[in-house]
Amino acid sequence: MADEVESSLLIVIIDTNPSQRIFRDGSQTLTQILESVIAFSNSHLMMKCNNKLAIIACHSQCSKYLYPSVNAGDEEMADDGDFRNMQQVDGQYEMFTLVEKTVRKAIHKLISSSDHDEVESLQGNGSSCSGGDSLLAGSLAMALCYVHRLNKENPSSRKMNSRILVITASGDSASQYMNFMNVFFTAQKCNVVMDVCSLDQDHGLLQQGCDITGGLYLKIPQMQGLLQYLLWVFLPEPPIRKKLVLPPPVKVDYRAACFCHRELIDIGYVCSICLSVFCKFSPICTTCHTVFKTAAPLPLRAKKKRIKLT
Repeated sequence: MADEVESSLLIVIIDTNPSQRIFRDGSQTLTQILESVIAFSNSHLMMKCNNKLAIIACHSQCSKYLYPSVNAGDEEMADDGDFRNMQQVDGQYEMFTLVEKTVRKAIHKLISSSDHDEVESLQGNGSSCSGGDSLLAGSLAMALCYVHRLNKENPSSRKMNSRILVITASGDSASQYMNFMNVFFTAQKCNVVMDVCSLDQDHGLLQQGCDITGGLYLKIPQMQGLLQYLLWVFLPEPPIRKKLVLPPPVKVDYRAACFCHRELIDIGYVCSICLSVFCKFSPICTTCHTVFKTAAPLPLRAKKKRIKLT
């Protein structure tokens, strides 16, 4: 009876920022990632009939849901009309067809809108746009809000295990340090496990998030085996992973990023009010504008003149 009332929610966050190196080097990389994510997501839905799925695209300017579709009203965002209009393709299960078509349509719309915005910025500024950091912290916050909404809608007798999988090739973004920390500790409090699949560069902040929430961090050695790594490492739920032979945990870099230069430091100064980290001492916190009382330097004692006896 416990297996019948338990369900698993998987939220996949895909980093689609075009400024990533893997997208600049290969034109078909995004297509390969999407195909692997769709196959992995369908495998998750196939594990249990009451499993749930959500896919979020993370960009340099926004984060949007790829699945479920935001146009529908219920939590699955798919009504009976969608299944009637979507006939089986080569004997494929209707839900799998719905996931694939919804994700492909949404990612095409996202890329088209981002290209249009980039052209407008080029025409307005007259300069090239290199793209900003990926808004991974915002995507993680969206995922936690989705988990909270489903937990409120589900009956109390049904237990739902939630986890988040981040697929990215971006490096560290110290400018989002505080946002990442807020998301990590919120996920820990909500018992949401966060996993990370790194495609190119190591991400020290996401390593901290995996360690805080009890998830797995894996940097895959080659893109050709992305689907195999997803099915082997990230498809099993956290309670089952203890019985499997998985890659050893990575050494977590717990250095904090200073708020003044956005660099990782070993020793620094911490504001006692907002916990901002600085590499150099400042009498005024630049984040919360708190003024610190510093001890005045000790007055120098005047030296006594020795009287020479003649």
